[in-house]
Amino acid sequence: MGYEFIQVERDGPLTLVTLNRPERMNALHAPAHEELGAAFDEFSKDPDQWVAIITGAGDKAFCAGNDLKYQASGGGLGWPSTGFAGLTSRLDLNKPIIAAVNGVCMGGGFEIALACDLVVAAEHASFALPEVRVGLAAVAGGLQRLPRQIGVKPAMGIILTGRTVSAQEGCSLGFVNEVVAATDLLAAARRWANQILSASPMSVRASKEAVSKGLNEPSLEAALQNQLRYPALREMFKSEDFIEGPRAFAQKRRPQWKGQ
Repeated sequence: MGYEFIQVERDGPLTLVTLNRPERMNALHAPAHEELGAAFDEFSKDPDQWVAIITGAGDKAFCAGNDLKYQASGGGLGWPSTGFAGLTSRLDLNKPIIAAVNGVCMGGGFEIALACDLVVAAEHASFALPEVRVGLAAVAGGLQRLPRQIGVKPAMGIILTGRTVSAQEGCSLGFVNEVVAATDLLAAARRWANQILSASPMSVRASKEAVSKGLNEPSLEAALQNQLRYPALREMFKSEDFIEGPRAFAQKRRPQWKGQ
């Protein structure tokens, strides 16, 4: 389908989604949310798409969050059931998503990045949950994901003050995987994607699901006992890739993954 507020490109099994409202710092309004929801629905359902990268147009902002100007002018406020940007409440997606943060990553923008599996940031990127400064709260995932990803005390220091965090500090705190020069950002994100794509997509999805579900188990013992019941792991054990991996290793050749 055609999009007005985002761009979607496919390169083999890789999907690249670009927020395309640079004149608004890639802030999102209701129509953009709907487009993103549709794009990630399509990515989720397409068996030939294995990894996605999300980034922002231009070099100033990844996403400045909710478009408050659009809202103040009478535009509707809301997003699909899959959450802000069609991502933050999409809890059943086992395909990896990489955020390539090319500048300001504030509010809902930060919540998009936190909902991704990996975050690669340009040196000038900055992160914040500034909602408390404007009488709001980061309820699109920020209040729940940030403490889980970096610990309660560091997260509270960001959430309760609304302060801005540099890409370098984000890396030291653990919610950024790599900081690179702005000119190298997409190449770095693609490098991470290609490393993932070199592995079995069945194994990647099973591993992501096991981590995600395991963190919600009441104990390590429960996670160890229940992980083999998770759907993606069960599918992995029944897949052609499960046979191909050991066979390719024994034959000293590169495996030919089918994702099935």
